Amino acid sequence: MSAVSDRVLTQPALAELANVPATSVWVRSGSLRLHLLDYGPADGVPLVVLPGITSPAITMDFVARELTDLVRPLVLDVRGRGLSDDGPGYDLDAYAADVEAVIDQLNLSAPLLFGHSMGARIAAKAAPSAQGVVLADPPMSHAGRPYPTALDTFAAQLEQAQCGTDADEVAASWPRWPRREQELRAGWLASCSRTAIAATHAGFESEEFPPLWEKLAGPAVLLFGKDSPVVTPEDVTALKRANPAHPLVGIDNAGHMLFWDEPRPALRALRSALKDLLAR
Repeated sequence: MSAVSDRVLTQPALAELANVPATSVWVRSGSLRLHLLDYGPADGVPLVVLPGITSPAITMDFVARELTDLVRPLVLDVRGRGLSDDGPGYDLDAYAADVEAVIDQLNLSAPLLFGHSMGARIAAKAAPSAQGVVLADPPMSHAGRPYPTALDTFAAQLEQAQCGTDADEVAASWPRWPRREQELRAGWLASCSRTAIAATHAGFESEEFPPLWEKLAGPAVLLFGKDSPVVTPEDVTALKRANPAHPLVGIDNAGHMLFWDEPRPALRALRSALKDLLAR
């Protein structure tokens, strides 16, 4: 017998999809049903967008809608989040298989990948299936270096969301975020599986990013927040040394949540990175 899901999605949160200029599409990855938001245009270069550990697809709306003149963003509800099904697995192999299923079943020709945080690790793992990748602040943690945000912190935020949080409570933790992003997090965080978050957090410390970066042969750009505790100045130096073929671009005054902390500069950097990949 399968376990009862702890995920919650209220009608007001679901109704927010009506304010998103995208179409819901569905694919299967094995037995799982995966949900994406397709922003079009249909003839645009596909850009599969992979959000972070507690970020359902709708929370990337403010980024995706600004890219449709360049590409066709398709934002994935990563398994265990949003409207996509739960696991069973939450390791990088499983996540990358989901990306490959999206590319195959939607017949995406020569797609680009863009991922933030957890999504950046997934994009690096799935890079052989794409013509280029943009990686935003991938976790550099490993077995000897804990991820800066403890699992207990994520668990407390999730519990708060499942009890019925609001934008004001979210603002207490994330005061710099745009108000709509605080509202969306309040409504959609509870759609994330506790199991998915815990397993992914463990993966941040058991699955290392540098080996994926070192093997990246295709076009790639890495964005990082200059004030991020996740990608430190020492990490930037090491990444440049490990694979000097790929540019690293820092966002001033931004922490790990660079698109939320500094939306306009981060978006400019992302657009520039995509233009660079498309030119290649």
